Amino acid sequence: MVTGRFFAQRADRRIALTIAVLLAAAALVPALNVLVPPDNPLHVPSYVVALTGKYLCYALLALSLDLVWGYAGILSLGHGAFFALGGYAMGMYLMRQIGARGVYGNPDVPDFMVFLNWKELPWYWYGFDQFWFAALMVLVVPGLLAFIFGWFAFRSRVTGVYLSIMTQAMTYALLLAFFRNDMGFGGNNGLTDFKDILGYSVQADATRSALFAASAAALALGVFVAWRIVGSKYGKLLVAVRDAESRTRFLGWRAENAKLFAFTVSAMMAGVAGALYVPQVGIINPGEFDPGNSIEVVIWTAVGGRGTILGPIVGALLVNTGKSYFTGALPELWLFALGGLFIAVTLFLPRGIIGMWDGWRAGRGARVPGDAGSGAAASEPEPRIVRPSGAPPWSLPSNGVPTKPQPAE
Repeated sequence: MVTGRFFAQRADRRIALTIAVLLAAAALVPALNVLVPPDNPLHVPSYVVALTGKYLCYALLALSLDLVWGYAGILSLGHGAFFALGGYAMGMYLMRQIGARGVYGNPDVPDFMVFLNWKELPWYWYGFDQFWFAALMVLVVPGLLAFIFGWFAFRSRVTGVYLSIMTQAMTYALLLAFFRNDMGFGGNNGLTDFKDILGYSVQADATRSALFAASAAALALGVFVAWRIVGSKYGKLLVAVRDAESRTRFLGWRAENAKLFAFTVSAMMAGVAGALYVPQVGIINPGEFDPGNSIEVVIWTAVGGRGTILGPIVGALLVNTGKSYFTGALPELWLFALGGLFIAVTLFLPRGIIGMWDGWRAGRGARVPGDAGSGAAASEPEPRIVRPSGAPPWSLPSNGVPTKPQPAE
C-alpha cells in the first residue's frame, strides 16, 4: 500500500526518481571506479569518488536541517554539532582499530593519549572497538543531545531568533570543550591517521567506493524517511506548528512534542552524515563544531529550497561543487561569493531553486489555452438552475436547492 501510494502522485514520483538515481549511483559509480581500467573513458577516478561521497554526506546533513527548518520552522544554527558528534563516534572506532600500528605501538591507548601521558583508556572509550557499538553511538549521542536540548527549549517555548542563538551557543560550547586536551578526544588535532574500517584499508579504492555507496544509500534512506514523515498526519501537524503554533496549541495539540520528535530525528540523520564523512576525509577535529559550518548548511538549504526535501540536496551539491572550483580558481573571493549568493537567494529566490521550479510548473499548469495570442485562461460557463416546465419561479428547482424568487420573463 505504501509503495502504491509512493508512485501515485507527481511529487511522490519525483521522490521515487531521486531515490532510484541515488541507488543506481551507489551501484554504478563503484563499478566504474573498481572494475573499469583507468585508461577507459568510462573510468571514474578515485578522487572523484571520494569528493562526491563527501558531498553526499553534506547533502544528508542539509536534508536533516530541512526537516526542522523547512517543515517545523526551527532555524537551527548548530546542526554542525550533531554532524561532528556522529563523526567523533566513528573516529573513535577507527582509532581503536589502529591498535599497535600507531607511532608509539601501544595496542590499547591511542597515540595522542600516549603523548599526553595517559596510562589507560578512559571509560567513555570502552566499546568503540566494536563496529556495532560505534554505529549505535552515531545515532544515540546526537539524538540524546538533541532530545535534552529540545526538551528544555521547546517546553520553555523558546522560538525564533532566540532559539537559533541558543543552538549556535551550544555548538560553540562543544567547540571549546573538544579543543581541550583533557577531554580525551585529541584536542585541537582531533582524531586522524586511520588505518582500516571493518578490516579493510580506508585508503584502498574498493573501500572508498564502498563508502561512496554507503553514503548514497544513506541519503536515499534519508529522503524516504523525510518523505514519510512530512507526508503523514504528523507532517501536517508539523507544518501547522510552523505556520501557526499558537492556533495549534489552542486546538489542543502539544506543539513542543511535535518539534521535539523532528529535532531528534534530524539530529540522528546529521550524526549518520558525520559518521560517513569521517572515513572518507580521514580526520575529525573540533573545527567541525565551528558555527560557521552550521551557517553554511543553512545556505545550502536556502539555495536549494527549504521545505521541498529535494532542495537541500540540490543546494548542497551545487554550492559545494562551486566551492571546490572557485576556491582553486579564486580563493580570495570565495567567501564573498558565498555571502553574495545567500543574499541573492534571499532577495530574488526566497523559495530556492526547487521552490522556484515548482512555482513555475504550477503557474504553467494552471493556464488553459484561450484566444490565440491572448494567453487568457478559458472560463467555465456559469451553472444553470433547471426548473420543471410550468413551475412558478419561487418553487424549488429540480436539484432541490431553494432560490430567491425571480421576476417573470
